[in-house]
Amino acid sequence: MNVYDFDGTIYYPNSTVDFAIWCMIRHPKLLFTYAPKTAVYGLLYIAGKIPKYKLLHQLFRFLGQINDFDIQIERYWDKHEKRISAWYLAQKKPDDLIISASPDCIIAPVARRLGVNFMASEYDREFNVFTNNLMFAKEKSRYIFDHGFPVIDNFYSDSLSDTPIALCAEKAFLITDKARKVNDWPDLDKKTMQKVHREIDTGTDIHLE
Repeated sequence: MNVYDFDGTIYYPNSTVDFAIWCMIRHPKLLFTYAPKTAVYGLLYIAGKIPKYKLLHQLFRFLGQINDFDIQIERYWDKHEKRISAWYLAQKKPDDLIISASPDCIIAPVARRLGVNFMASEYDREFNVFTNNLMFAKEKSRYIFDHGFPVIDNFYSDSLSDTPIALCAEKAFLITDKARKVNDWPDLDKKTMQKVHREIDTGTDIHLE
């Protein structure tokens, strides 16, 4: 079985951010009810003042403000499905597993179109709350173990924060160049591993410099 991160790995740049922008264009009220606070949270995250889960909780909040969500998400993927990386489409298999921190209501439609399995952050749009753990970093490897999946043959991600699940795979690959280039997972020296552990705990994506 091959396992793939989604945003920045087989899709570029980020489906949740892209869909939020898509919805703000079609529902301008979001520019006043959603965008300002989300921008503040984004700046706080960049400054290291808040962990990733708080940023994502705020980022996901627009989902509960879209009355025609089911229509918009299909229209969004009608236009954006072409952003799925060519290298992935060339090797896609029916037993692939996409595992993503993005909300399941965004990932489910494209996974269905691709004909593959998926696991994403479970989010209740009605109450604007997570209903399960944010599927980030070590939560991905925990999900694999908890659900008794077979051996992971290959794992692909754009972020070193996914090192926990990369270590569960027979082979891991780091994706760079806007989801276009597939590289071997880098050897991690002691200093880098310390950084990985520290940044995973704070919920920050780490990309190869």
